[in-house]
Amino acid sequence: MSLIDLSIKGFCEQLASDSPAPGGGSVAALAGALSVALSAMVTRLTIGKKKYEHAWSKMAPLREEAEALLTDLLALVDKDTDAYNQVIAAVRLSKDSDDGKAARKIAIEAANKEAARIPLETLRTVAKLIPITSAAIEDGNPNCITDAGVAVQLMRTAALGAVYNVKINLDDISDADFVADAKAETDELIGRIVAAAREQAASVEKALE
Repeated sequence: MSLIDLSIKGFCEQLASDSPAPGGGSVAALAGALSVALSAMVTRLTIGKKKYEHAWSKMAPLREEAEALLTDLLALVDKDTDAYNQVIAAVRLSKDSDDGKAARKIAIEAANKEAARIPLETLRTVAKLIPITSAAIEDGNPNCITDAGVAVQLMRTAALGAVYNVKINLDDISDADFVADAKAETDELIGRIVAAAREQAASVEKALE
């Protein structure tokens, strides 16, 4: 059974077990999924309400985009754990011969790259939430302002968690170009997300004054 098909209780129990997977990477993707799900809720509680008719045209496409991103982020919950398991499988390959050692080294490098790519994909996807959370705050049903605020904080948490998991896997990759490119993209994305989250959170705080 995939992680996303578990109950909340079941997922948390697996997370709390002595197994190293699922771990922080899957939780980062889940935080992103929860963020976009909250934003999607805000769009639905805005569209159809006569009082907020001025915002319907903006909310409708964002609702559709949010639904697509939710699907992507939920898939990344399982992909992150799968990538970790591939690393473990590669490490356990036979090294009883020179050929075996060479094959094992190649497999470990490939698995580590995939283990870095998946949280980087999570980070890229989370960056796409920025305009959605912004619209939820600025144009969404004002009765949902705290829901939008929680979405912002989850977006930030998802992004930081993804960054941690990119960086730890880069430490074990020998491909210098891959590492440099991943670090550069990670730094750019997290800077943009954290700055947006800070600005959006300030808007929420102002609305709650």
